[in-house]
Amino acid sequence: MIRVGFVAPDGSVAEAQGEAGDTVLRVGQAIGQPLEGTCEGQMACATCHVVVDPAWADRLPGPSAEEEDMLDLAPKATRTSRLSCQIRLDATLDGLVVRLP
Repeated sequence: MIRVGFVAPDGSVAEAQGEAGDTVLRVGQAIGQPLEGTCEGQMACATCHVVVDPAWADRLPGPSAEEEDMLDLAPKATRTSRLSCQIRLDATLDGLVVRLP
């Protein structure tokens, strides 16, 4: 299992576990995190926006041009913002930490 920590705006942390190939969106939704994912991972919205902890940001593959375009629409986007539907888990991401804006 691959652990993912979700940090809420108030600083509380919820930990979830997923399997290789799962997306951060699905893992977060499974434990009730407020990640809408309105477009169901089709990159047609930014309702699954997360901010990747800076310690983890360089470990992820870079966002596609399409993802960057959607992040331009996300409120509170930062340099390490990503769409959680586009982050696929693998063993190298065990312990990943993302913040909910």
